[in-house]
Amino acid sequence: MGLMVRESGPVYLSEIELSISPAPVGVGLLEWLTRQVGGRLPAGHSPLRVVVTESGGWGCRCEVTTLASDGLVSGGLGSDGPGDGGLGGGGGFPAGRGGGVVTGGVTEFRLRESENTGRFNAVLLVPTGIGADIGGHAGDATPVARLLASVCDTLITHPNVVNASDINEMPANALYVEGSVVCRLLMGTAGLQPVRANRVLAVVDSHPDALFTRLAVNAVNAAHASYGLICPGIITLEPPLVMRSAYTGSTRAAGCVEDIDRLFALLDARRGEYDAVALSSVISVPFHYHGDYFGSDGGMVNPWGGVEAMLTHAISSRYDAPSAHSPMLESQEVLDLDVGVVDPRMAAEAVSITFLQSVLKGLAKSPRIVTARDAWRDPNVLTAHDVSCLVLPEGCLGLPTLAALEQGIPVIEVRENANLMRNDLSALPWRQGQFHRVANYWEAAGVMAALKAGINPASVRRPLPPVPVHKADDF
Repeated sequence: MGLMVRESGPVYLSEIELSISPAPVGVGLLEWLTRQVGGRLPAGHSPLRVVVTESGGWGCRCEVTTLASDGLVSGGLGSDGPGDGGLGGGGGFPAGRGGGVVTGGVTEFRLRESENTGRFNAVLLVPTGIGADIGGHAGDATPVARLLASVCDTLITHPNVVNASDINEMPANALYVEGSVVCRLLMGTAGLQPVRANRVLAVVDSHPDALFTRLAVNAVNAAHASYGLICPGIITLEPPLVMRSAYTGSTRAAGCVEDIDRLFALLDARRGEYDAVALSSVISVPFHYHGDYFGSDGGMVNPWGGVEAMLTHAISSRYDAPSAHSPMLESQEVLDLDVGVVDPRMAAEAVSITFLQSVLKGLAKSPRIVTARDAWRDPNVLTAHDVSCLVLPEGCLGLPTLAALEQGIPVIEVRENANLMRNDLSALPWRQGQFHRVANYWEAAGVMAALKAGINPASVRRPLPPVPVHKADDF
């Protein structure tokens, strides 16, 4: 079942910053984090995303995306104030590991009972809004996706990796899944069923300048004509959805979405007519951000992606339906802006107008989200049981990483993909051979190939240390 929230007043998406106290000895990290987040959010707030931005022996800081009702949120970024504490006790993370079920919406966890070794399926994550060197701009992690897809049976990834504005060249064996759904897959509470095609409902802002609404309509019709997109209709939102970009205390891109209940009401009314939802709306940013971003040579965190992820997390969590968002240009002045020759990672944005084609192409065959456990017996449904490894950028710590830790899923951390997160993943209590830190995605592909072949990746490196010998009374 998707996220349910009490809606007696306006509903908002916002970001709250928390400091988490140390976990008691013997309590698993995932269990402790979800318990603390659930217990410390204000009344009326439901968590949608949990990001650990910084951690160490001293403690840990988190940023939590929440859906709030009853007018409790004004639309800004919140914080519980400064403080120490963290997931680890003493010099780092405790060795205790949880199990069974941790309940609470997106934080619910179910331990997988076995692993499917008949196929090799990988999850590739590049979290949105963290300023990743690779994948932090406009679909510039697509070559990585294509490389990694060549050494696995199925690559499960999310829009931030392959959405290149009006370009989407994701590999043929990829499953395009919204980020919160990838999280639920790893947490053991959702499965993915490949589909032949989805009915993609398009929801677009009724823009003050009708030109931009017409451009979005033309983009949908172009997909309808050129690759047979099934679209039951284009719904214009009047008044437009209010989305504002902002940076958090860690300088991660986030923001707020106001009066999302209007969008919920629309989707509720048409629930039987669509399988996936494509959204196109204006994200308010200072005008100078456009020039600053394109002139930064990749040094500025993309200000639009973070709040987009907040919106799609809410939609997919509530409706168990694939969703993705593309930003509308704010004005003719922005459209006419000459950004010059830009960093290649931003070039797709510089040559696009609606940014909608990548969303439509991805959603056209995005897998069905399956939450009924009886349906997981279908061999075509992928669950945590079917995940062979997780590949992510340096230092990225959140629910997917902790879920992989608990599930015994191998994790490959790529150092070359630097970002804003400040976490030492090697300090987590991994099983032997579960954690692999590599220099780049070339090495990640090699580690994946070794894992698929059942080879210890270290055995192809030199020097090769001997297997340690212990006396029985050492244990």
